[in-house]
Amino acid sequence: MALTFEETSRTVDTGTWTIHYNEAGDPASPAVVLLHGSGPGAAGWSNFKTNIETLAQHFRVIAPDMPGWGRSDAVTRGEMDHAKAAVQLLDALGIEKAAFVGNSMGGITTLRLATEYPERVSHVITMGPGSGPQPKLFSPAGGLSEGMKTLVAAYREPSVESMTRLTEVMTYDSTRFATPELAAERAENAKAHPQHLANYLDGFAKGGPIAKWFRLEDLPNVEIPTLLIHGRDDRVVHFESTLLLLAHIPNSRAVLLNRCGHWAQVEHADEFNRLVIDFVSNN
Repeated sequence: MALTFEETSRTVDTGTWTIHYNEAGDPASPAVVLLHGSGPGAAGWSNFKTNIETLAQHFRVIAPDMPGWGRSDAVTRGEMDHAKAAVQLLDALGIEKAAFVGNSMGGITTLRLATEYPERVSHVITMGPGSGPQPKLFSPAGGLSEGMKTLVAAYREPSVESMTRLTEVMTYDSTRFATPELAAERAENAKAHPQHLANYLDGFAKGGPIAKWFRLEDLPNVEIPTLLIHGRDDRVVHFESTLLLLAHIPNSRAVLLNRCGHWAQVEHADEFNRLVIDFVSNN
């Protein structure tokens, strides 16, 4: 029987936030924490439901809704600190160290953890994180990417139609992966938490919804084994961001996937799962 949302659903009070998460696998196995992206309706289960069951055959898998998303506490831009929240989550669950797997915003958090809390991180795996405001050759020069424009529009109007456009821009093979069911699910998730939508848009107007980023100059000090996965067809964050990270993190390697958009863990789930299992097990 396939794992379900209900049987894996948990909630914990970390002292600062109430965090909802989905958990599967042997509690005695090495911990792997899956951090979702920033889109409206995003959550741990929604972003990683094609990965949790397979990874749980090898690891203790935890997929939280980070504060400001899903069923976790609402937060303003000034209150949001996902690296601190992740460390508090580990503390609350009695986990000393975990491999962190982060998509987009989750990748930004993972890199902050690697630079600010390295003793809590066994492995770094990212999929399509931004690399900050550094000058780049191929990314928009100060403007939003096509994907980010679509994402913000979906925050402003979280309809099924907006979510359809969002899931289409997030994926390369939109016929296969941008399904009506997924658009309806994301719209329902977003509308269930209107305060999350309002806080995101308020933060966006104040300089960006993510107030705390990692510092590029800190990355050369990261010795944690790092795997950087990126879709060549990503229309949200250009893959040159991953090449920049690769150049700065000494113990890193990159996998660039053709026919892949912003959601490598969705479009190439089987290969993604194999990469994660092999990397965490053998590094």
